[in-house]
Amino acid sequence: MKLIKGRPENEEGRLDKEIRVYDLLDSLGMEYYRTDHEPATTMEVCNDIDSILETLICKNLFLCNRQKTQFYMLMMPGDKVFKTKDLSKQIGSARLSFADEEYMQEFLDITPGSVSIMGLMNDKDNRVQLLIDREVLEGESLGCHPCINTSSLKLNTREVMEKFLPAVHHEAIIVDLPRYEE
Repeated sequence: MKLIKGRPENEEGRLDKEIRVYDLLDSLGMEYYRTDHEPATTMEVCNDIDSILETLICKNLFLCNRQKTQFYMLMMPGDKVFKTKDLSKQIGSARLSFADEEYMQEFLDITPGSVSIMGLMNDKDNRVQLLIDREVLEGESLGCHPCINTSSLKLNTREVMEKFLPAVHHEAIIVDLPRYEE
């Protein structure tokens, strides 16, 4: 793995949804760095990616209420433990659970293991509410996938908030999730 500035020189074999991410970031004038890797399915791979990007890859959880009428994407530090009760209280939604894969595909055009804030560019009807743990905003940069888990991006946190989110017509609700002693 190596860190590369900007989009891939050769786009052959890459999915259209990944290329659309690069197109949008470029059109917004956002600087980004990228690394390609094996599917990020283990913490060991994620730790290797973190060290290459020199930033913390966010854990992105796709959640819904019990009735499956409200959907959320939660961005939080990858090393933080998530307990639904901590989030439910803050957003006033009882009984949060992981949303079904079909909704992830329908609303965000992404599959499990690839959940990323970049998927919000595909949520034209604003079905998904973005939730960001305050700790994510404390870093100068953040890491995420470009809608596929075989590449990872390093983005400027402020640019994500001030350029990307307005461009995709989403606003974030900031939440404060506690850290638990292990």
